[in-house]
Amino acid sequence: MNITEDVVNEIKQLPEPLQREVLNFAHFLKQKANRAELDNSMHAQHSSMENIWYNKEDEVWNDVPIR
Repeated sequence: MNITEDVVNEIKQLPEPLQREVLNFAHFLKQKANRAELDNSMHAQHSSMENIWYNKEDEVWNDVPIR
């Protein structure tokens, strides 16, 4: 028996209100995993763009007054 079957068998034994809690928790875990993937992607993009964003030629633009 694999983990999916174990989980399904355990959930089937719960009353419906608790099954709903398990479902809500599964949704929470899925969102958490998606956020972690997004954070990793954003970090990777930042690392690859850092040399473009922070370079000596562009330092002069740091002191330009903003209207």
